[in-house]
Amino acid sequence: MKQRHILTYFISSAFLLLFCVSVNAQNDSIPNTVNDSVKIKQKYGLRVGADIGKLIRTAVDDEYSGFEIVGDYRLKKKLYLAGEIGVEEKNNATDYLDITTKGSYFKGGIDYNAYQNWLDMDNMIYFGFRVGASSFSHTLNSFTVYNTNQYWGEQLSSDTPQEFNGLTAIWAELILGLKAELFTNLYMVLNVQLKVLASETEPGNFQNIYIPGFNKTYDSSRIGVGYSYTISYRIPLYKKDK
Repeated sequence: MKQRHILTYFISSAFLLLFCVSVNAQNDSIPNTVNDSVKIKQKYGLRVGADIGKLIRTAVDDEYSGFEIVGDYRLKKKLYLAGEIGVEEKNNATDYLDITTKGSYFKGGIDYNAYQNWLDMDNMIYFGFRVGASSFSHTLNSFTVYNTNQYWGEQLSSDTPQEFNGLTAIWAELILGLKAELFTNLYMVLNVQLKVLASETEPGNFQNIYIPGFNKTYDSSRIGVGYSYTISYRIPLYKKDK
């Protein structure tokens, strides 16, 4: 009798063990589902704008006028093809020289966004590189040749305008900037520029004082600086998952 109870106990335990193994095997065969995060669509398109800083300077500075169109196109998540095209006219007058420079320029290169946006934000803290080229002319309105012998010598002066055409310059440019989306597809852009002059053509008897797109030049230095304040609008062409 006692042996029968022991046998019944072992048979019950064996069935219970087989049932647990079967249930665990079925649970293991069910594929685990991972809750995917919400996908954010990133906009790709052409962003076009104008340099508001140059328009403001044109309005308040009687010796300057200029206009610049800016644009960029998103190639990858953080990489943009970018460029600027513009025209400038600048008068520089000192005690010994009065010269007016005017011309056009083009800059082309890339921008890289170093900022990690949250969710559907689309702002940029970016580094950029440009190669710039300018075609311009000088009008020498008047000049005075300084004579070191003030007692015996006479100052040589001229008020007859002289034209110097067909001048060119090429430079490289590093940019650090910020692009913030104010409203949907509308952006404010601020940047500063460090320029290095690669080559230039000069008039025969004086140096270039100002180069459109490069800005002011300095004696014995090929370094220039600049800044830009623009408003841009992006034309969305398509979207990609973030």
